[in-house]
Amino acid sequence: MARTARVKSVTGIYHVMLRGIDRRDIFLADEEYLKFLEYIKRAQEKTVFTLYAYCLMTNHVHLLIETEGLIGEVIKRIAVGYAQYHNIKNGRTGHLFQNRFKSEAVETDKYFLTVLRYIYQNPLKAGIVRDMRKYKWSSYYEYFLNGESMIDKEIAFRYFESKDKFAAFMEEENSDECLDYTAVKRWRDDELKAQITKFTDISKVQDLDKQSRDEVLKTIKHKTKASNRQLSRVLGIGRSIFEGLK
Repeated sequence: MARTARVKSVTGIYHVMLRGIDRRDIFLADEEYLKFLEYIKRAQEKTVFTLYAYCLMTNHVHLLIETEGLIGEVIKRIAVGYAQYHNIKNGRTGHLFQNRFKSEAVETDKYFLTVLRYIYQNPLKAGIVRDMRKYKWSSYYEYFLNGESMIDKEIAFRYFESKDKFAAFMEEENSDECLDYTAVKRWRDDELKAQITKFTDISKVQDLDKQSRDEVLKTIKHKTKASNRQLSRVLGIGRSIFEGLK
């Protein structure tokens, strides 16, 4: 199945999400968060783009970026270097991030502010912090500091009469649904098996021809939202087969 073409933003602004493959952790220590930020700075020195926000979570990253060029080139400069560093540091091989980062075009002022708030509320909604300004791996706290920053704060401030009103908007409760909004279900193995048997006969999956099998596996992944690792274990099918599904 061919990949859907990435939507090009008329404004040049994108909300980007990088997620660890199989939702695995991509940051295992403080120095790794710092190193990722270092790769963003290096990319800024070599590629023209404006960064409006970042939020580094344990297994994924959100960025709000404006570029006149290809967003893929910007993300590649950041992600490839960090993945190499992470793998060497932790003695691992293979992909660190899902093969294709997610992105959405941000075309209106209203959605720009919605995405900004969504990104900054990630740690809050995950229950990591109760005060968004205390989360040190997001750029939110930088909006309240003076001095140099690798993020551009001026555009966001244009919409508000004061920093207090900006903060009130950013920190208010909401039901924002942006790029990666999905209701992820955590299954026990027996629960997952029972769920799959509702729409396919597990015992016959391995006997299907490759094309039919892959279509069934894609349906299973879509309906269960389970990880490749768990699906491989429950179905007795190699994990690499799930990772290769397009």
